[in-house]
Amino acid sequence: MADRVPDLLLKDFHPEPMLRRPAHVPERAKFPVIDAHNHLFGALPPEEIVATMDAVGVRAFVNVSGNVSLPFDEKGYTIRRTDLGDFIDRYVAAYPGRFAALTMSEFARWDDFVLFRDNRFVDLAIQTLEADVARGARGLKITKELGLQFRDRDGAMIPVDDERLFPIWRRAGELGLPVLIHVSDPVAFFHPIDARNEHYLTLHEFPGWSFHGSFFSKEALLRQRDRMIARHPGTTFILPHVANNPEDLASVSALLDRYPNVNLDFSARIDELGRQPYSARDFMIAYQDRILFGTDMPVAPDMYRCYFRFLETRDESFDYPDYIGRWGRSRWKIHGLHLPDDVLRRIYYENAVRTIPGLDAG
Repeated sequence: MADRVPDLLLKDFHPEPMLRRPAHVPERAKFPVIDAHNHLFGALPPEEIVATMDAVGVRAFVNVSGNVSLPFDEKGYTIRRTDLGDFIDRYVAAYPGRFAALTMSEFARWDDFVLFRDNRFVDLAIQTLEADVARGARGLKITKELGLQFRDRDGAMIPVDDERLFPIWRRAGELGLPVLIHVSDPVAFFHPIDARNEHYLTLHEFPGWSFHGSFFSKEALLRQRDRMIARHPGTTFILPHVANNPEDLASVSALLDRYPNVNLDFSARIDELGRQPYSARDFMIAYQDRILFGTDMPVAPDMYRCYFRFLETRDESFDYPDYIGRWGRSRWKIHGLHLPDDVLRRIYYENAVRTIPGLDAG
């Protein structure tokens, strides 16, 4: 008599896929690459980053949070403010053409979320931005704390389209700088952490990433962002992570059609794009002039090669690193897009050179 099949809890069910498909993992990217969205996770020495970049064909690394440090381990990372000059001196100046930085200006704060404690914040943010640009910053980075954490002195949440902040976005445009602004997070991060949530395991491990019950809903945050963009046609905006809405590419297409001053990157979202390869390929080709390559992950050869595999090959059903660069935690398999060469060139480096001042693909 056959042995009874044991009952398994859902959390214990990790089937081994029987599907076998050939792998075509590029050792190096087909064309020079500018990683236009990354951070200095764990203060990795510049020589180690450059060695990895040389091994895989990455020409330049853009640290979008140049005036903060991100101590990093397997549990994630923490954030603290530093002086932009530290990164400029140790990385940008020491390795000309290989590194660049954006600044977070006075938005680089995680111990005090009150922005408008007095009337000086906007003027101080502009002064810091101008000073950091004089030292080499190539743009302004705004984190998701705007709309989710930052408050005024009365304790009220500050919306993304708060008019008090408009002089900052306007000044960035006058300086010819892009504003890379992260608004909201994956859709499931705003849903209850239960068995229906496709990010259940992620949110169970990192409960602080959940915004269920936040003051503004995800939809409200995106509407605020779009209204702010509409009011600043002279400023270039980069919306990371596929405009933080890769689960709905039709809405992102409509956004790009509506606002010609918007570009985006797909950093840390090949999982979302790779599960819809037909739609993602059509999207990348249609908006090939508006998309920047970015990873937003700890630098490692296998991480970069996975991104190249996703963009360049027709490989099916393969794994990818999670949000903090770990393997073996895929929520599903992804599929390659096999993009045409002219599209790859634009996404790998041409769009970044055009959008972020001072970059050179070599």
